[in-house]
Amino acid sequence: MKKVIKLSALILALVMAFGVLLAGCGKEKKTFTVGFDASFPPYGYKDDEGNYVGFDIDLAKEVAKRNDWEIKLQPIDWDAKDMELKSGTIDCIWNGFTINGREKEYTWSDAYVDNSQVVVVKKDSGIKTLADLKDKIVAVQTDSSAENVLTSEEDNEKMLALAATFKDLQVVPEYNTAFLNLESGSVDAIAMDIGVAEFQIEKRGDAFVILEEQLATEQYGIGFKLGNTELRDQVQNTINEMMDDGTFLKIAKKWKLQDSVIIAD
Repeated sequence: MKKVIKLSALILALVMAFGVLLAGCGKEKKTFTVGFDASFPPYGYKDDEGNYVGFDIDLAKEVAKRNDWEIKLQPIDWDAKDMELKSGTIDCIWNGFTINGREKEYTWSDAYVDNSQVVVVKKDSGIKTLADLKDKIVAVQTDSSAENVLTSEEDNEKMLALAATFKDLQVVPEYNTAFLNLESGSVDAIAMDIGVAEFQIEKRGDAFVILEEQLATEQYGIGFKLGNTELRDQVQNTINEMMDDGTFLKIAKKWKLQDSVIIAD
């Protein structure tokens, strides 16, 4: 009888141990969902093979890898980004996301890119300066930094005065549309981020130029839901490690952004 009891106890112990092992093996990885604009090269976009690629995409993938997270790349409508973040559909907004003017709206990572707002025109347009944009049609992306620079009424008299000289400030959903409109002549200029402008010009040939005068300067960061300091700190600590071991700069060089990135001391 004692042997039967001992055998039963042994079998029960083995079953419990096996169950714990299965539970451990079946534990799902944390999913890290990154919201981004899929038409914002070189930070995040869909390539010719249909893959999501870019500087910020590579950074996010490396952060996920180092934390043993399952990454989910979630393209979003840029004007719906706040709704996506607040609803929990995405964990962060990571795609050339400007901190300036939004400091109190999100929990931010440290700034990691210095960026400028510039104007792109056709090389043969005759437009050489910002003053030459008088009576011209200028395109901006919906809810972009360039749109904000040219429309914000907060301590922005110079840019508002410039925009007032335009024939029209045309808002488009993404920059591919803006460049098609510039090529066709339906707009005369595009106001946009310098990194995106340089990428687009390299891709499309030498028919376009960037005006020397800049509209404004800004910094990029990763935006998390206001108050989500735990996830922000995890991501920030990993980025700091990537800066220390050279991975961050290696990725920046891959996307020709080494002159724009901010490397922490």
